Amino acid sequence: MVKEQRNFDFTGSQESMLERRIQKRIHATNNKNIDDYFEYLNNNSAEIDNLIDVLTINVSRFFRNSLSFEYISSVIIPKLIFQKVQANENSLRIWSAGCSYGEEPYSIAIIFNEFLNKEKISLKLNIFATDIDKKALKHAAAGKYDSVSIKNIKYALLDKYFTQKEDYFTISSEIKRMVQFSFFDLLDKNHHVPQESIFGDFDLVLCRNVLIYFNPEYQKNIFNKLYKSMNKDSYLVLGESEVPVEAFKKKFKRVNNITKIYRKVGE
Repeated sequence: MVKEQRNFDFTGSQESMLERRIQKRIHATNNKNIDDYFEYLNNNSAEIDNLIDVLTINVSRFFRNSLSFEYISSVIIPKLIFQKVQANENSLRIWSAGCSYGEEPYSIAIIFNEFLNKEKISLKLNIFATDIDKKALKHAAAGKYDSVSIKNIKYALLDKYFTQKEDYFTISSEIKRMVQFSFFDLLDKNHHVPQESIFGDFDLVLCRNVLIYFNPEYQKNIFNKLYKSMNKDSYLVLGESEVPVEAFKKKFKRVNNITKIYRKVGE
């Protein structure tokens, strides 16, 4: 029903995860079992959106997994920017796939901005951030966060890039302008990159804590899409419990033993 009416395909998701989340909606709607809930869905069109909300996973915060961001900041950013300067190229392209409420792409924007300003380098940064949850994307575009989301941010960066009002922190317009949010389904069979990015060609791709929710066959399809979207020698950042599937183990080389960051090899 979800696939037919909203074109969301959860058939590759882990069944245990689906069961737990559907049970939440069964309980919330005071239904007794899955059959009753299915009938309830048929008679209450608005409930399908509530179900999609609970099936899409939105757990995020700024600089989640600080080791990965430290490595990106101290190693990857200088390498990528040096390569661009050497090649006389003036733009760098990044994709945050499964961006949730926007903390990840904004974190990337902040550390790139810090480096460019420090080194006085002029470079056009194109950050594309996508998700299948339109409510999360709307939240991300607003750039307003609670204290839980910002707890990993160093005070100097918090003071520089955020404005506090009561219990909420709003990200600066400077950083907000650096990120373009859009809807994109990683299982879309017709496109391998977000349409807003036109051609992909990404230098850095972050797809963290997304693959764990899909079965191996769907993971293979997603890795194929990510691989095709990336430049030669570009970087892929995965979640801490994620690794490339068998078919792509030789196409991505892990950069170190402490983070799940890989470099694309071959074409």
